[in-house]
Parts: sequence; structure tokens; C-alpha cells
Amino acid sequence: MSDAIEDSGRTGDGTRAVRAGLPEPVKHEPTLPGPVFAAHFHLPGEVTGPYAYGRDDNPTWTLLERAIGELEAPGRDGVETLVFASGMAAISAVLFSQLRAGDAVVFPSDGYQVLPLVRAQLEAYGIEVRTAPTAGDAQLEVLDGARLLWIESPSNPGLDVCDIRRLVEAAHARGALVAVDNTLATPLGQRPLELGADFSVASGTKQLTGHGDVLLGYVAGRDSEAMAAVRRWRKIVGAISGPMEAWLAHRSIATLQLRVDRQNATALVVAEALRRRPEVTGLRYPGLPDDPSHKIAAQQMRRFGCVVSFTLPSRARAERFLEALRLVEDATSFGGVRSTAERRGRWGGDAVPEGFIRMSVGAEDPEDLVADVLRALDESAAA
Repeated sequence: MSDAIEDSGRTGDGTRAVRAGLPEPVKHEPTLPGPVFAAHFHLPGEVTGPYAYGRDDNPTWTLLERAIGELEAPGRDGVETLVFASGMAAISAVLFSQLRAGDAVVFPSDGYQVLPLVRAQLEAYGIEVRTAPTAGDAQLEVLDGARLLWIESPSNPGLDVCDIRRLVEAAHARGALVAVDNTLATPLGQRPLELGADFSVASGTKQLTGHGDVLLGYVAGRDSEAMAAVRRWRKIVGAISGPMEAWLAHRSIATLQLRVDRQNATALVVAEALRRRPEVTGLRYPGLPDDPSHKIAAQQMRRFGCVVSFTLPSRARAERFLEALRLVEDATSFGGVRSTAERRGRWGGDAVPEGFIRMSVGAEDPEDLVADVLRALDESAAA
């Protein structure tokens, strides 16, 4: 590992992202080696060394895992990172490796819309699932006796924020582990492990890779025994990333700081433009000084994310707005370099109004994007 990354606790985010996970330079070899496609490796005699079978490890994963670890916990030893086939594979690995029948887990009631499906499966295995909203640190109220606290901050899609350090300290005092879904923030926006969490979990499909062409997830953790259980779960279920996806993800991380800074700055500009529109209600963006989440977010986040949410007066108005947009794609997911937006209620899994819009701000020129959004609002006003 290079001196710059060994000293990564003091290097800037751009330098860290560009160099994260790179191997030592070898003459005539590429800076970032290409993907290793292998189901098995030469393994004569005794089983020694890191690579034996493609479901267990792969050199391309190793470099990516090192890169993500350097972003999640720069300058810290003892942090392990494991990549998965998707964000849900990573989430499932933590939950099903750490929980047993009779345990209790605390979820956010306003979290990712697949969590209700996860809840049903956990309950089928005899695990108690409790829920409380993210805002106001309400999960503290149902924490007693839990084995695991699952935090999503900022929450998706409502963008509420909780005091992660406060919840972590309370959970640890009660003997509970803490996992933080860091998808929306990315490691450049927030570092859950530095706030005391046991696991930082994320979908790398979103802003971490940022091009809308890779499905990926990861778990970073501080406790070797807990991470060994996560690794064992990955081996059992085979929820592994393909080498091409891992290589694309590592390549994309080099531009993470550039993309995040551009997208976050533009998200604030878009949010400020939206709050001047009378038909827009429930506007949320943690970077707005008057947002309900801003005070806590400013204490624990270094960047506020690229997602803006708001509500239009009706389902029909929201759909007309989305149809009128020219620079913003009507698509799910978030964090990509091309802006997307959707009427979130169409999925049926989020407790949001019919006219609720989740917008992911991309890397377009801010003035062009704002003009497109304002024009679409104007055009959609006519029934």
C-alpha cells in the first residue's frame, strides 16, 4: 500500500478516492489490474494462501474491498470490508449472520421499502422485529433487550436523520450491536464506524459507483468475530459480486469525490429553487439550514447527499411533472451522474403521499437542471 494511503487519515478525500485500493506499482503492469475471471485457482498440496475457489475470494474483490475500507475508515487498522452481489445481499448477510431465533432487532419504520419483506422473513425464523421512526432518535424507545439496532440515516426516502453516536452509545450500553445503512450518505458524507457503529452497510449500486450500471453491496465492520460470521454467510449463500462488477466499481470510486461534490452542491441549489414554489410542500434536504434534520446532520455528516424529496398536490400533478422533465429520467434508484426522479408511491411500500417525489440530483450543470425542473413544474400545472 502506498505511503499516501497509509497516511490516509490525513489525506484529502479526492486523493484517497483516486488511490484507494491500488496495489503496489509493478513495471509494465496496469495501475489498476483488470478483472480476474476464475472459478478456481491452482492449488497443489496443502491449502495455503488467499485464493482457492471463486465463491470464497477473488483478487479483484480484494482490491475493491481494500478501497472501500480506506474510505469508510481511513487510517484505521482492524476494519474488514466484504463486497456482495447487491445492497440487499449485504443487508441480509448482517441480519442473518448476527440474529438467532429469540433475538430482537430494531428497524426504522421509515426505512428502505424492502425492509418489510425482510421483517416478515425474520419473524418467520422466530426473531422479534420492532420498529420506530428515524426522526427524534425514536428507536431508543424500543431498544431494551434487542440484539441488533439497524439505523438508516438519512432515511430513504423521507431524509430524516438521527443522532448516530447517541444511538450507538445507548445500544452498546444495552449489549446490542449497531449497523448503519450508509447508502445515501456514502463514506464521503458520513463514516458510521467512526461514530461508533459495529457495521457500515451500503448499496454500492448507488452513488458509490454512480453510473447506474453496477449492482453491488458491501459490509465494513470493526469486530473480527462478527465479520467472520458475515463472511461465512456470504460463502453459504453465494451472494458474491462478479469480477467485472467489482472492477467497474473500483474504477468508478476514483471519481467519487468529484461526483459527490458536484451532485451535493447542485442538490442544494435545486432544493433552494423548489422551496420558492408554492405548489411544493414537504420539501426535505438535510443541507438546507431550515430542514428539520439539518442540525444533527451537520454534526455528523461531512456532505449531505444528492437526494431531494418533496410533494406535489396530487398523483396526477406528480405524474405530469415527471413526464414534462427532459434532463431527469423517470427511474428508481439514486446517486447516478444522470438525474432521476420518481413518484415513490407507485411502489406501494413507502408511507408517503401520492404526490411524493424522490429526486436524485446528477452531475448536469446546475442552471440547466434547475431550469428543467422549474419548466416542468410550470407545464404540469395545467390539468
